[in-house]
Amino acid sequence: MAKRPVVPSPAVRVLQVEDSALDAELVLDELKADGIACEARVVDDEAGFVAALQEFRPHIVLSDLSLPGFSGQRALELLRQHDEEIPFIFVSATLGEEAAIQALRNGATDYILKQNPARLASAVRRALAEAAAERARRRAEAELIRAQRFESLAMLASGLSHDLRNLLQPLLLAGESLQDYQDDPRLARLGALVRDCGRRGLQMVQSMLSFARGARRAERVRLGALLDALELLLQGSVPRAVNMAIQAENPELAFEGNHTELQQCLLNLCLNALQAMPQGGRLEVSSGQIDLGADFFLPEEPCRPGRYLRLTVADNGTGMDEATLQRLFEPFFTTKETGTGLGLLSCKRIVANHGGVMRVESEQGKGTRFHLYLPLELPAETPEEAEAEEGLYGDAERVLVVVEEAALLSLLGDVLDSYGYQPHGSQSGAEALQWIEAHGLPELVVLDADMSLLTGVRTLAALLERGYTRGVLLLARPEAPPDLDELPPLEHLYVVDKPVSARTLLRYVRKALQETRGRS
Repeated sequence: MAKRPVVPSPAVRVLQVEDSALDAELVLDELKADGIACEARVVDDEAGFVAALQEFRPHIVLSDLSLPGFSGQRALELLRQHDEEIPFIFVSATLGEEAAIQALRNGATDYILKQNPARLASAVRRALAEAAAERARRRAEAELIRAQRFESLAMLASGLSHDLRNLLQPLLLAGESLQDYQDDPRLARLGALVRDCGRRGLQMVQSMLSFARGARRAERVRLGALLDALELLLQGSVPRAVNMAIQAENPELAFEGNHTELQQCLLNLCLNALQAMPQGGRLEVSSGQIDLGADFFLPEEPCRPGRYLRLTVADNGTGMDEATLQRLFEPFFTTKETGTGLGLLSCKRIVANHGGVMRVESEQGKGTRFHLYLPLELPAETPEEAEAEEGLYGDAERVLVVVEEAALLSLLGDVLDSYGYQPHGSQSGAEALQWIEAHGLPELVVLDADMSLLTGVRTLAALLERGYTRGVLLLARPEAPPDLDELPPLEHLYVVDKPVSARTLLRYVRKALQETRGRS
């Protein structure tokens, strides 16, 4: 683990309950002699003690057992009502063994005899360390419970979205089919209404899923506004010895995401960078656009080649060794005394919920660079959208459609039939295999990934065993991508998000047929 330079600790606020000024001074001398920097306040009655808890906000309480009109036991009772975590140590000349045991049962952290103060400093250090560990543990537990609640909500939302997508799919297909009846304006208007309702419903489903996973993707994030807000938040946290530079390559660049969560992620990385430069240095936040190929993504990451926004948080601080880098995103792993070990994991989840990935580069003594890659939308006018309508028509190619739900199967068949294909529908993988035995291999297969008995992937595996080598469209939910590990590499496999619109389906059909025939 990388060693960072020692930073002077802030003074420990010590609240003393003592009616002897000399004894109070001796206690402080004992702490200072052991190197404990402390700031003290002495009280000797209940009113002063209660006021000090609110105003002085002590890190630890050192109390005599008996005072005129007040007592250490009463001070302990009041402290536990105020805060259960602040350490409380009895420092008394009259504390017997029985009283000491009772004090510990009542919530005291330790007890020290005034005539034997040699153990005082070590007891204070241990009590403060245990209190800090307990606070970190409680924060970690609270974060874990919150994460578990979101996971449960995400699972519920995922299940609901599956049913809702199945309901919305016919609206999208039927709406677009009705629009084709241009000679009947009333049918065309009805088709537009049905299609728009289906799209609106799909947007609501996607928003529900994104919110449940912690990243609401319904807003447009402008890069310049994001980095301006970050700079404003950091103004009071950057030491004079640190030179900060925040640069946006294109401030007007906008993308889908959650401004607040991305801001939280960048702020966390910047604060970590500042802590890694106790003697000063340079903090730089920069941005740029980059094209990522399939070879960039790790095996455990979704492979989404395309155009990405890269946000980089870099420092020239102490850096990290290889052992630390290997454990960097482990839950509860931290190199900071008061850290929870969840900050970087939270950042990684935020980036993943935006469809992106994180990378980190670090070297001891040379600094650290965190890279956040966030996907950018395609331009408004894509080649697919600009494609001429006549390019979507088929030439009587046989297309096997395997979908469990009868209504969706019928609609997909109608769409393909109206555009010149020969669709053949099957409601199960087994039925599809029987059709192939009787009629031979089709020129294209459209499969639903979510069939209950023989899934889309298993049906496809069975098709491959029977010699099928042509194009396959696998219809799948974006939140539950199919597991393709059991399949051999497929050159012409296209995973299409559900629900699919008629135009999207037809474009993929043309693309798959053309590529399997070797046509441009």
